[in-house]
Amino acid sequence: MLKRLFEAQVESRHLDLAARWLQGEGKGYYTIGSAGHESNAALGLLSRTTDPALLHYRSGAFYAARAAAAGADNPIRDVLLSLTSATSDPMSGGRHKVFGHPDLGIIPQTSTIASHLPRAVGLGYSLGLARATGLESPWPDNAIVVCSFGDASVNHSTATGALNAAAYLTHRSIPCPVVFVCEDNGLGISTRTPPGWTAAALQALPGLDYRYAEGTDPSMLLDIAAEALASVRESRRPTVLHLSTVRFMGHAGSDAESAYRSPAEIAADHERDPVLATAFALIDAGLMTPSDVLDRYETARQHVMTEAKRVLDEDRLSSRDEVMAPLALPPRLPTVQTERAAEARARTWGGRLPEDGPPLTLAQSINAGLTDLMDEHPASLLFGQDVALKGGVYGVTRGLRKRFGGFRVFDTLLDEQTILGTALGAALAGFVPIPEIQYLAYVHNAEDQLRGEAASLRFFSNGQYQNGMVVRIAGLAYQRGFGGHFHNDNSVAVLRDIPGLVIAVPSHPADAPGLLRTCYSLARDDGRVCVFLEPIAKYHTRDLLEDGDGGWTSDYASPDRPDASIGVGEVGLHGDGRDLLLVTFGNGVHMSRRAAAVLAGHGVDVTVLDLRWLAPLPVDVLHDTASGFDSVLVVDETRRSGGVSEAVVTALVDGGYRGAVSRITSADSFVPLGPAAKTVLVSEDDIVAAAVEMLHQAT
Repeated sequence: MLKRLFEAQVESRHLDLAARWLQGEGKGYYTIGSAGHESNAALGLLSRTTDPALLHYRSGAFYAARAAAAGADNPIRDVLLSLTSATSDPMSGGRHKVFGHPDLGIIPQTSTIASHLPRAVGLGYSLGLARATGLESPWPDNAIVVCSFGDASVNHSTATGALNAAAYLTHRSIPCPVVFVCEDNGLGISTRTPPGWTAAALQALPGLDYRYAEGTDPSMLLDIAAEALASVRESRRPTVLHLSTVRFMGHAGSDAESAYRSPAEIAADHERDPVLATAFALIDAGLMTPSDVLDRYETARQHVMTEAKRVLDEDRLSSRDEVMAPLALPPRLPTVQTERAAEARARTWGGRLPEDGPPLTLAQSINAGLTDLMDEHPASLLFGQDVALKGGVYGVTRGLRKRFGGFRVFDTLLDEQTILGTALGAALAGFVPIPEIQYLAYVHNAEDQLRGEAASLRFFSNGQYQNGMVVRIAGLAYQRGFGGHFHNDNSVAVLRDIPGLVIAVPSHPADAPGLLRTCYSLARDDGRVCVFLEPIAKYHTRDLLEDGDGGWTSDYASPDRPDASIGVGEVGLHGDGRDLLLVTFGNGVHMSRRAAAVLAGHGVDVTVLDLRWLAPLPVDVLHDTASGFDSVLVVDETRRSGGVSEAVVTALVDGGYRGAVSRITSADSFVPLGPAAKTVLVSEDDIVAAAVEMLHQAT
């Protein structure tokens, strides 16, 4: 075992040196190294390739050890290809330096600051959930999760939230088999970690076992690492392994650590070199002679440098299309077609099918759509704050826990990072998660779980890893009697600029099931991360023009209908007037259709276009439709700066639209409580006035 440990450590050390050489040759683009952290090779040796690993960026020795254990063909070349951004890099295809490989069970991470910890907790939890529900998971029943991070990251809110979630699960006796490996070199770039702080923080976690290992004592290291892995595998409880390390060659190639560390400090670290420690242990045990050690070190250097020279002229990504290929939607999107037998579906509904009942509100149609999805797809999970026992703050998920059980419909901690992290892990375990963020404003607490983790996974793995999910978010404004900016957030810019994210907004109950089915199909069949943004104010609306008209209810579109789904890029059109095209979405559809009725009374005939999809915008259909009108007014309930209308107007101009274009938006303001909200939000009267003014100017 000591020899294998040494082999992995030496390989990793020379790869770090090669990274600096490649940079000097102008062909290397990443110099954050693993030098000083090579003791993590023990975890790579002793864990299994069927144990999913989420690693931080100083994990070269772990990668080398696991690759050797798996009999990988040429892991040295694989790492060098990643360092040089070569298209032949087997993980990212030249998009980023990552430690990851599907054959090694290593999920790729980039320069994470603990952002992968929520996913690790979610994956550990979901391994137990797969066993409980009988789901066929890509990981074996006895798999455990290995998650590594640095000591400075312990202070990050993402880490504290994830470790708290693991402790919470342990407190409730819920399985969460995760080994948290804190690699402690005492530095966060230049900021020193106070002595004793990391140990105190990690030992204070309720219910989590704590183990300490010194990286310069290889025998102790191997024993404690084996003990930690075996304990988690047997007990299914999380544990913390606090691994003492050092850091050589600065934080990265551009970091001159002599600016903040004394020569004596740097020299003292070299006395704690884990590679030397293992070499001395081999000599003391009589397993190798000093000459053997030096020969092996030099042989590894020559091997790494030979491979480094071979990758200098590898092809690199050279076009925008090549770079973005993992983000692009497939030419033929997955179709949604139910395979559920009619008799089985009828039993789920107790013989009272929703399409046979009265017209439904938006909330009711979403509930029915979720019911059909969960009935047909056992891999689906629904979770979030208050979604299970209460049935959601607005009753949208009412009855689902009773119907599908607490393993598939469950309440979570009050922590959006944990909710999305649970989804990230559940997707890797084989589920199709449908997490709920209770309000749009709350997603800002955890937005990096979507941007930095969920949406980026297929990009940095070249599509080899995916975490498809449908994130339900109750949002937008216009709630009456209950509000303030936390419950009436009308900013979606934070979602729209995430590459690859798909965003659907159901404005009417007739559309909700079809949009939901398409999002679910994209998540299940193509691994897409979708956001289903539900307008709160329209959940229980029934009427359109006058009390009792039922214009904002709809018969339920059952999953066996030919038009059961609404494809990406399909818009909704209301009316056939040719004087003006109103382009809108969400609450704006209801307001614009009411405004259209008022305008009709003034002899102005309009058509309302419901975008339905905010990302990707249905640009082609938008331009084709607009080309039949002399004037287009974009009605945007989001803010003027960074709002949806900016993209819509730009798309029209870029597409060569030659008519008049104008937009009306909400103000660049938070939404206040009470009647004052009307002063900053678009209204029906505003739409009518803007339309009249626009047409007046045209004449």
